[in-house]
Amino acid sequence: MKPRIGFIGLGIMGQHMVGHLLDAGYSLTVHDLRPEAVEPFVARGAARGATSADVASRSDVVISMVPDSPDVEQVALGPGGIIEAARAGLVYVDMSSIAPAAAVKVATELEKRGVDCLDAPVSGGEVGAKTATLSIMVGGSEKLLNQVMPILQVMGKTITLCGAKGAGQTVKACNQIQVALNFIGMAEAFVLGAKAGVDPAVILKVLSGGYAQTRVMDVRGPRVIQGDFEPGFRSRFHYKDLNIIMETAKRLHVPLPATGLAHELFAALMAAGRGDLDHSAVITILEDLAHVAARTRGEKL
Repeated sequence: MKPRIGFIGLGIMGQHMVGHLLDAGYSLTVHDLRPEAVEPFVARGAARGATSADVASRSDVVISMVPDSPDVEQVALGPGGIIEAARAGLVYVDMSSIAPAAAVKVATELEKRGVDCLDAPVSGGEVGAKTATLSIMVGGSEKLLNQVMPILQVMGKTITLCGAKGAGQTVKACNQIQVALNFIGMAEAFVLGAKAGVDPAVILKVLSGGYAQTRVMDVRGPRVIQGDFEPGFRSRFHYKDLNIIMETAKRLHVPLPATGLAHELFAALMAAGRGDLDHSAVITILEDLAHVAARTRGEKL
């Protein structure tokens, strides 16, 4: 018999992940702070959970996909949280992107109540969530990962055990460093070329055929050129991840000079009021600085 699944957080990513689980025949109880986000899944047969504790009380495996470390701590340990329905044999898989230290704290507290925990953040953005091709980075025990592997395989394609609890979040932080720098590298190339009078579409075509090619360029390059910043992953969430990265680096005494620059560029993006745009919108800050025709936004500066 398939385990009963509880899912908390039905945002850009979570809504697609829940859809795949329903398609795979799992019995779900879902919860989100926005009641309207729950309705489509109740209409498809999911049960409505009043609180995180309510979800946990009706589930064998609880999954959360929420924005930040405080949100996960609220879901897991706060009033009405999973901890209020904690029992031996309950499994909690947090797929949010949070600070590694927060993941360890949550797992440690829940394990005291008999709950088995994994941190399992994802990469792939909305496209990966829609197509069930997410890369999932897991921290925790191999035995527990094997137990929930069939569930994770419904949502993702590459599922990797990274180490003990918190390790999944550490690898996600590494991922977010690389993604941010890829976006900034692409943006600088487009802006320099545009300032010199070269069509960014030509730059994209040439760079995509050589050593400079990246998945960021393949997925987002054409959209950037068209001025399409509809979020697959909101800039404010990547900025949140960069905050986590810088705090973690400080704690571990690791210098991250290039990531520090990325952090400042994303801070400028937040200050410009563009936090709800896709993280590829970091190019707009470079366009502002260069006083280049903002062809990706259809404006003149």
